[in-house]
Amino acid sequence: MKTKVVKKAVNKRKNRSAPRKELSPVKVSYISSLSDFSKLTREGRIVEASSTGLLILVDRGELVAPHLRKNLNIDELIGERVYMRLDDMNLELSGIVARTQFLGKRGFHIAIDYTEEAPEYWRECLMDLLPSPGEFES
Repeated sequence: MKTKVVKKAVNKRKNRSAPRKELSPVKVSYISSLSDFSKLTREGRIVEASSTGLLILVDRGELVAPHLRKNLNIDELIGERVYMRLDDMNLELSGIVARTQFLGKRGFHIAIDYTEEAPEYWRECLMDLLPSPGEFES
């Protein structure tokens, strides 16, 4: 089943048409696996959003599993169904890890596509609610 999800994610990436929105970083309290409810990350920051998903920056030290922290490649997470908590918005979201990217000392990008249960109008409203760069700076 995981293979089908990965193929869908790869095909979705090739056909990506939703515009991305750069954000003031929004804190993600945690990302957990829906398959075994284990915590994958302690925290991260959403740096880009679109109506199809989120791009999250995660520091290497925030990865919970030691084997993930020690590797330069966390592609084993691709296809994993996950949920995350956004405390600032009092919101929990679910999705599927579509891709990962190692960024050197900065950590990793983890792209999460929304699950199909999330209606398109809801995803577009969420994107509008996420803060643009400089929106909350004083």
